[in-house]
Amino acid sequence: MGGVNLNGRKFVMVSSTASTVNRDSPTEFLYWEEDGVVWGSYTGDTVTFGRFVGTRDDDVVSISYAHALKAGGKAGGRSSSRVETGDDGLLRLVEEFTFDGDDTPHVSVCAEVQTGVRTGGA
Repeated sequence: MGGVNLNGRKFVMVSSTASTVNRDSPTEFLYWEEDGVVWGSYTGDTVTFGRFVGTRDDDVVSISYAHALKAGGKAGGRSSSRVETGDDGLLRLVEEFTFDGDDTPHVSVCAEVQTGVRTGGA
């Protein structure tokens, strides 16, 4: 894993093939990680609130997720994300996902937001 931990990191969605990303209020994700298990929450854009849980092996994060939609209803599915480190030292998550009941593959990109919230940081 190159010593990079997702614990306490915040990401915002910057692109998605499933929907147009609201640049003023993108979906925000908060990740936690311990001993290869990842979990977290997300909200914003079309999502009222969402939760995810899964595992991490090296630079691949595999999760199941569920969220409530601002338009009403709910959605859920599974995804696999590749963790990348940018030249600025911030992380990107390149995610391939499908929704339950729809096997159409989608891709999204989330970029880390520097927050200073991470545990173990200076």
